[in-house]
Amino acid sequence: MTAELVRGQNHTLPQTRLEIRVSAGSPVVAGATLGDENGVVRGPEWIAHPGSPQLPGLEVSQQAAAGHRLAVDLEALPETVHRVTVLLALPVGVGGPTRFGTAAAPFVAVTGLDGTEIATFTLTGLDTESAVTALELYRRQGAWKVRAVGQGYAAGLAEMLADQGLAGAAELAASIQEAVARSLARSVAPPPPRTPEGDRVRHASGPADPGPAPAAPPQPPAATPVQPAADPSPTPTAGGPIDYAHPRRQHAAPPTPPPAAPPAPPGQAAQPVAGDATGWSMDERLYNQIWGMFEDLARAAAAYRSAVDFADSRMDQELDRSLSDPRNRIGGAGDRAREEARAKRDELTARAREVLDRDLAQLAAEAAVVEPALPAAYADWDNPVWHAHRVPMELPMALRLGDLHLPERTGLRIPLLVRLPLERGIWVDSGRTASEAAALTDSDRLRRLAMETAVLHAARLLAVYPPGEFSVHVIDPAGSAAGPLAPLVDAGVLAGPPAAGPQGVASVLAHLTRRVDLVQMAVRAGAADSLPPDLDTGEQLLVVNDFPHGFDDRAVTQLRYLADEGPAVGVHLLMVADREDANAYGPVLDPLWRSLLRITPVADSHLADPWVGHAWTYEPPVTPPGSRVLEQVLAAVTAARKAAGR
Repeated sequence: MTAELVRGQNHTLPQTRLEIRVSAGSPVVAGATLGDENGVVRGPEWIAHPGSPQLPGLEVSQQAAAGHRLAVDLEALPETVHRVTVLLALPVGVGGPTRFGTAAAPFVAVTGLDGTEIATFTLTGLDTESAVTALELYRRQGAWKVRAVGQGYAAGLAEMLADQGLAGAAELAASIQEAVARSLARSVAPPPPRTPEGDRVRHASGPADPGPAPAAPPQPPAATPVQPAADPSPTPTAGGPIDYAHPRRQHAAPPTPPPAAPPAPPGQAAQPVAGDATGWSMDERLYNQIWGMFEDLARAAAAYRSAVDFADSRMDQELDRSLSDPRNRIGGAGDRAREEARAKRDELTARAREVLDRDLAQLAAEAAVVEPALPAAYADWDNPVWHAHRVPMELPMALRLGDLHLPERTGLRIPLLVRLPLERGIWVDSGRTASEAAALTDSDRLRRLAMETAVLHAARLLAVYPPGEFSVHVIDPAGSAAGPLAPLVDAGVLAGPPAAGPQGVASVLAHLTRRVDLVQMAVRAGAADSLPPDLDTGEQLLVVNDFPHGFDDRAVTQLRYLADEGPAVGVHLLMVADREDANAYGPVLDPLWRSLLRITPVADSHLADPWVGHAWTYEPPVTPPGSRVLEQVLAAVTAARKAAGR
């Protein structure tokens, strides 16, 4: 029976391997500290946080999220640890709540590995606090208990850590918030809320063996039925006022998914079906299905890695206990203990791998069915759908930026989809210090690959927007990207010639800044129909090559303004840059880099999923060798514009 705790109440823990689940109304940072017999945190190495998420017996999430799962193995903790304190804090500088009093009360549950709740605690009564000690697990007379704490700190993480006796609390708190901020530039945006039944419809023949429990995949809190909100990005209509509602959202519950495939025979996996998720259209069902596959793969890998870690930890503990007796260090007793411990480890690992292989095989079969069924906006460049592509009359739900995979099965690729209109700018990192693969690539080739990647993204955006509702501007200060830009220039799909030199940079930035200013004023005044007739109210994309070359201080300020304010009113940023080149600006540009989704022109393991925080390998998009699919797609864009009189 679940114990519903109130502040100060405690409860005995019946087991030592636990999960602590956190649900909050907005993203929070979750961490945990280890305390000695006096409750003192002896140093930074006794704290698990997004910048250092793993300690012996403890693992937390690597990023801020509205839902977390913390994994705790009390038996694996060092003997000097007598207390585990779970802390929550609001991330700094991300635009969310700055105090818990303005957000929904966080809910914390201590569960077994099978999900059975042992104790729960709702942190009510918070006001100005930006950090809070949620609960603590403590050792008393050889047994472990949980106590609901709910102690808040208005001065945030620094005050909380100092209260636990940590020297240098302010510095560590700043580094934790910095780690959270850095994760924003590498994280994939979370999927839309789930319906009560879930966005996924699995047709399993029966309950599967769950296998070893996952480590700490953060579970999003239960969502209410989907009621999509209006998107602030403008989608103009010809000759009329701007419609600021998302063009593909409806305020009604989605229909049920298509009929399920016939049940599979006992002992066999069900045949996958393309579009087996809820949604208002086939495109939305496929979008939700891909996100479901993404989540399934993340959690399957987390379960496997957690099981392997547990098997290794258990083997080490058994060896330590056995060899701590001097009598077992001589003769064959020690060898037998080692063999038995390793055999148990191998058995646990093999069982975990068997479960993982089963899940991977099912996902691979599903991917083989889903990929050919994808519309152009979701499809890879080698999909035949592009050869018959026609520019649509409606904006699709999302756009494919590339593929993601994990080392457990590199051939199983998950499309990286982002919602449209873009809510976040994109940064194609052309620096050689970005990754090992980049370091092995010649600088000139890397810059060219980065610009070619940006061109493919721009072309795809042009191809999926209705005719005349999307424009692309290019800033190429030194004219170094003439080769990669040739397909866009030759097709005549750019809003104007690539801007070069300081004057060209200033002209384009002034034009787009004016558009953002005017649309913002019109929105605030409720007078969208009074915009100047010469103002292009369609979505705009600014592609910047070799930033910050050719940018003075004023131009840098304007670019930051466009990155911050542009997406809400239809102006988006696609930068090709090496961050090392902008070092002269120091922290001035840090908010700019953090606001952008960083991708790379070569395969790189840097993007994190929103559930577990795995480091996923991102594969940039490429066209098939010798293919002219890019030229064909751009020709279709030009023809559609002419037909529409744009």
